[in-house]
Amino acid sequence: MIFNTYSSTLSSSLKEKHAFLSPSKHHWLHYDEQKLDRVWVANKAKKKGTDLHALAAEMIRLGVKAHMTNKTFNLYVNESIGFRMLPEQLLMYSENCYGHPDAIAFRNNILRISDLKTGLTATSIEQLEIYAALFCLEYNFRPFDINIELRIYQSDECRIYDADPHKIVNIMETIKMLDRRVKMNKEEDDA
Repeated sequence: MIFNTYSSTLSSSLKEKHAFLSPSKHHWLHYDEQKLDRVWVANKAKKKGTDLHALAAEMIRLGVKAHMTNKTFNLYVNESIGFRMLPEQLLMYSENCYGHPDAIAFRNNILRISDLKTGLTATSIEQLEIYAALFCLEYNFRPFDINIELRIYQSDECRIYDADPHKIVNIMETIKMLDRRVKMNKEEDDA
């Protein structure tokens, strides 16, 4: 059997991707046309969200403000620039626990972490609390010694939360405990 050959450009460009109707994501086999349409729309929204996050990060990095409106994206970009925040800054406890908050700043003993949500699904503040815990672990701050302001931008509004230092400490302890466990499991797997 001689298999079809494809240009190296096409082959390379498809190697790291999956087709929408990919065998490795085989659930589509049981979709009807309406379910396929819903999944298609959800995937488009996810890609748009990814693109908007990249655009926002670049605008913040360059200090390019958006038109002054109360639209989620514009509000997030403009306030992030106003607070002199860094977009997508790596916060790392270990190779097992790290993340990139959408925007972060630490000035005058105030840690600000902002999250841009482009979808309509309900959000949880826990993601931002984990980022706060990672910041405290990485930079050796006690949550009781700083003010932590967490902001979620969604549906043309900004919800602001003052983080509970007790909860951040609990998350820090959970990170440390579970990280030790992951390391132990990896060592056992390597043995």
